[in-house]
Amino acid sequence: MDGASNAQAISTLSCARCGKPARLQCPKCVELKLPREGSAFCTQNCFKESWSSHKSVHLKAKLSAVSAGTLEEQIAMSLNEGWLYCLKRGQARTKKLPHFDWTGTLRPYPISRQRNVPAHIDLPDWAIDGIPKIEPNSDLQRVVEIKTPEQIERMKATCLIAREVLDAAARVIRPGVTTDEIDEVVHEATIAAGAYPSPLNYHFFPKSCCTSVNEVICHGIPDARRLEDGDIVNVDVTVYYKGVHGDLNETYFVGHVDEASQHLVRSTYECLEKAISIVKPGVRFREVGEVINRHASMSGLSVVKSYCGHGIGELFHCAPNIPHYGKNKAVGVMKAGQTFSIEPMINAGVWRDQSWPDGWTAVTADGKRSAQFEHTLLVTETGVEVLTGRLPSSPKVFPWLNV
Repeated sequence: MDGASNAQAISTLSCARCGKPARLQCPKCVELKLPREGSAFCTQNCFKESWSSHKSVHLKAKLSAVSAGTLEEQIAMSLNEGWLYCLKRGQARTKKLPHFDWTGTLRPYPISRQRNVPAHIDLPDWAIDGIPKIEPNSDLQRVVEIKTPEQIERMKATCLIAREVLDAAARVIRPGVTTDEIDEVVHEATIAAGAYPSPLNYHFFPKSCCTSVNEVICHGIPDARRLEDGDIVNVDVTVYYKGVHGDLNETYFVGHVDEASQHLVRSTYECLEKAISIVKPGVRFREVGEVINRHASMSGLSVVKSYCGHGIGELFHCAPNIPHYGKNKAVGVMKAGQTFSIEPMINAGVWRDQSWPDGWTAVTADGKRSAQFEHTLLVTETGVEVLTGRLPSSPKVFPWLNV
């Protein structure tokens, strides 16, 4: 809070929370040059108590500023603020749009700098330098772990946070919002829950989630591009809490989406649901891909083969690998106590992918759209528990479910 420089100027204002005389002002409101009315607070406690609702003022202000500018003005503004295009798996930056034979109409935009993580947040071992220490050589890359009851309870707590964080992101998705602003919501919601936002920092990118728009299959980097009416966007969230990971994603409509894209997203959702329905002890991991491939093919769609579901727990990625395509060679059978993700990526055209110059963003080879859904699952004695399942409070964004 900026108290010293603004105390005199706002001494006649009322606290935005309790109405008492206010002598402090929200520093973000000062930075955005917003009116003092509604941004003044009497104490630090009032400011903290109001933060979850007050921060929406900042998002609205940013949207107004972005919407007012042309495409060139938006890019120029982000570059002036120190945002840069990303290259070489996040290890290089440039002010110029990279030269590339783009497969579709989407282009990368400049990305912002790294967001702060408070000192009290527990970090995975790769958070500082992007290099995992335990994961690559762990026995759990070859043996599927049976979680203890204590590990399962930690997984449930972590996955609940991941679900609530994704729901927070879903609530702000609409035309005019930038994917960087979605990332900001994910970051703040994760930190507020005492967890660490993990997916892209793992590979040198200063972001807290993946936002994959239209022809982006996965690993889209949040940037300065604002979502447009008719887009689809996947938001992929992973959080690290109490020593374990929780992972999920969903694909959302932005405004009014054409029928072909609606069919793609709905069919992808159904692929995941049908795969989850067969999960129980004794089922072979390879059968997941058969179920997904069958439904995708019947829907006139293709299944991406380059990425697969994975074991998850104290390690982010471990055994088992779970391909989503048919006739795969996955080994092993499901057993009670195992936790893993299923996350089919379904394309409207060919299944093949390419990588953008950033070395991370995967796009469809033909430029057609792609969708994805993911859950973290626990195999139980009698079937499956979806640890990242939707809550009664989750936003109602999928028309086919009326939820």
